[in-house]
Amino acid sequence: MATFTNRATLTYSGRSTDSNTVTGTLAETLSVTKTALIDTYLPGGTSAYVVSLVNTGATPYTGLTVTDDLGAYPVGESQIYPLAYLDGSVLYYINGVLQASPAPVATQPLTFTGITVPAGGNATLVYDTALTGFAPLDAAGQITNRVDVTGAGLTAPVTDTATVTAVAGAELTITKALNPTVVPENGVITYTFTIQNYGNADAVATDDVSVTDTFDPILENITVTYEGVAWTEGTEYTYDETTGVFTTVPSQITVPAATYTQSETGEWIVTPGTVTLTVTGTV
Repeated sequence: MATFTNRATLTYSGRSTDSNTVTGTLAETLSVTKTALIDTYLPGGTSAYVVSLVNTGATPYTGLTVTDDLGAYPVGESQIYPLAYLDGSVLYYINGVLQASPAPVATQPLTFTGITVPAGGNATLVYDTALTGFAPLDAAGQITNRVDVTGAGLTAPVTDTATVTAVAGAELTITKALNPTVVPENGVITYTFTIQNYGNADAVATDDVSVTDTFDPILENITVTYEGVAWTEGTEYTYDETTGVFTTVPSQITVPAATYTQSETGEWIVTPGTVTLTVTGTV
């Protein structure tokens, strides 16, 4: 609720006098709640939001403008947006009944106009956003975006915020290379496995990271190195020369978290943590 004060001035015969000051309370009848359907996010992912408007008054609100800042924050002299509206995703309900979907009049910030909230009723907007390259991904990463409702009948914007946080954890990928690619019979080849972590947390021993491969053709007399250090069969890996099945012992591989830097334009650059496993043998 907001309070207001007022007083009158009486003038007569070149003189003036003020009345007492009265104080009143302006009861707000429109409220807004913004909710993220999932409170975490992953690189390249999406976030869905619900904006709920409730009118406890006896008069409808019409022609309202709903603006979502999409988590905008300044970098230098520019505003950058870690979220982007997914075109055509909005759903608009009045008292739970689906209405024609409004087209946004702007997408940065996201702006809808002509929203109605009936007396004693409610209206809801549901829409999807995609993460942009401006979304922070480190362990402390979060996006707080604000919704503002303005329009006739409102003495001040009605606002609310929702915060989503970057998922904490490892995000691993693996690539395999062969050298040489043309191998003579009874020749020696090397498989190189590069494991990269794009996540904001280390892959540690308790994550039980393991690599399994079936070599075809089967390799004989293999040697294995991890980050340049020789491994011992039975301790760090197992290998069956009859089937060609190679498996690293779980917990032997750990991968450091990625590092994140922000460019001058505000985009986040991800440098993955990397480890290398090599297997050399005779075909």
